[in-house]
Amino acid sequence: MKNLLTDIVGVAVGHADDPTVASGVTAILFERPAVASIDVRGGGPGTREEALLSPHNVVEAIDAIALSGGSAFGLDAGGGVQAWLAEQGRGFRVREAVVPLVPGAIVFDLLNGGNKAWGRFSPYRDLGYAAANAASDDFELGSVGAGMGATTANLKGGLGSASALTDDGVTVAALAVVNAVGSVTVGNGPWFWAAPFEENGEFGGRGLPPAFTPDMLKARLKGGADASAAENTTLVVVVTDAQLTKPQARRLAMIAQTGFARAIYPVHAPLDGDVLFAAATCEKPIEPLFGLTRLGALAANTVARAIARGVHSATALPFVGALPSWRDRFG
Repeated sequence: MKNLLTDIVGVAVGHADDPTVASGVTAILFERPAVASIDVRGGGPGTREEALLSPHNVVEAIDAIALSGGSAFGLDAGGGVQAWLAEQGRGFRVREAVVPLVPGAIVFDLLNGGNKAWGRFSPYRDLGYAAANAASDDFELGSVGAGMGATTANLKGGLGSASALTDDGVTVAALAVVNAVGSVTVGNGPWFWAAPFEENGEFGGRGLPPAFTPDMLKARLKGGADASAAENTTLVVVVTDAQLTKPQARRLAMIAQTGFARAIYPVHAPLDGDVLFAAATCEKPIEPLFGLTRLGALAANTVARAIARGVHSATALPFVGALPSWRDRFG
C-alpha cells in the first residue's frame, strides 16, 4: 500500500501543469471501464458529463476522470484525456465507433498570480493529453497537476491522496484537489480538522489542539467579504475494488462526501463547487447493505485524510502575495 489512489489495481494517475500559468490537470485512468457515479454538494460546481453518471442513465462505466484548474476553461482538459484514450482504442463501442467516456470537474485558480493570458485557446486540452500520457501507478502530491494553483482560506491548497483496507479485504482510496473557501486547519495553528483520522503521521502528526477557543471556531473564508461563488471548490475521486452497481456507487459517493465535513471548515457552501466521484473496479464482492455502509464510512475517513495531505504536501506559489504553505508556517 502506497497510501495513494493507485493502491486500487488497474488505476493510474498522471499530472501535467504549467508553472507560468500556475495551473494544471490530473487524469485518473481506468485500465478497464469502471462503474461510476457522482455527488455534488457545493453551490458553484463546474462539471463535464455529470448527467452520464446519474444512476438512471444508460451508460454504466467510464474510462477516465479529468480534474483541472482553470475554472470553466479547464473543462477542455477532458477532451485532451479523451483524445489520448481514443489513440489507444479505448472507449465505449457503438458498432465501429469508439467513444472514450471522460467525466470531469474543475477548480477556480484564475486569480493566483499566474499568467492566464493564453490567447485564443486555453492550454487545458493539451495539459489533459499530457496528464493522460504521464499516468502511472505512482504520482506526486501537493502543488502538482490540478492542485498546482489551489488555495484555501489561509494556506496554499494542493492535491492529496490516501487509501485504506476494510476488515474483509476491500480496498478504498481517495484523491483530493483542495481549493476550498474554508480552512483545512484549526484557527491559526498547525492542527488539521482531519486529525482524528490521521494514520502514521501522514500529515504531520500534530493531533488536535488541547482546547478549542471561540476564535478557532470562527469561519475563515478565502477573500473575506469579497469571497465569490466562482472562486472555490474541492474535488475528490474515490475508487474501490468492491463490486458495485451504479446506484451503489452513487450511495458510496454520498456517504464518502461526509469526509469533506471532517476536513474542511466551513464546507459545502454556496461559495464552493464541491464534487465527489465514486468509481468501482468491481473485483471483490461486498454485502450490499452493511458492507456498503462500512465501506462508505471508511471512504469518508479516507477522503478527510486525502484532503489534509493535499494541504500538508503543498508548496507556495512563487508570486508576490501568494499564500504560504503549511510547511512554510509550521515546518
